[in-house]
Amino acid sequence: MAEPDVITLRDGDGGRTLLRDGTGLSKSTPRVEALGAVEEVNAAIGLLRLHTAQEEDAMLLRIQHDLFDLGADLSDPASNLA
Repeated sequence: MAEPDVITLRDGDGGRTLLRDGTGLSKSTPRVEALGAVEEVNAAIGLLRLHTAQEEDAMLLRIQHDLFDLGADLSDPASNLA
């Protein structure tokens, strides 16, 4: 059986991720955990939209737009979100 393709970083990411301006944060900080949660909810709503009627789909789309805005705010270190 063939080995799956694996992408590795030369030095690893050290458990850190970058915000929009390049500021590095630990992946265990509340801000980064919130970013991940927002992305997961948004993905779940995207799947749900595949199975909804037009009126419900429009409502879910508005929620997704709000989640995209929230993700942008969370990724901006200048925002007052902690």
